[in-house]
Amino acid sequence: MDLSIKSAKNMEYMVNQIVTKLKMVNAGAIKPEHMDSDLYEELKEIYEMVMRKNSFSPNEMQALAEELGRIRKAN
Repeated sequence: MDLSIKSAKNMEYMVNQIVTKLKMVNAGAIKPEHMDSDLYEELKEIYEMVMRKNSFSPNEMQALAEELGRIRKAN
């Protein structure tokens, strides 16, 4: 999968991988279709950081959830 290409499919893949690796309880709140495609690069950076690490502190989990919330589309 070429994540350098900005696409809805790639966004969906990255969000699903992040949610799975972080074992997020409220995964329903972080849906790929809710992400702002203009912030694709930010999502990709989060994805790459999450995939590099093996474990996360509670503070890191909170920060990641906040960042994912920040790149959601404004309703």
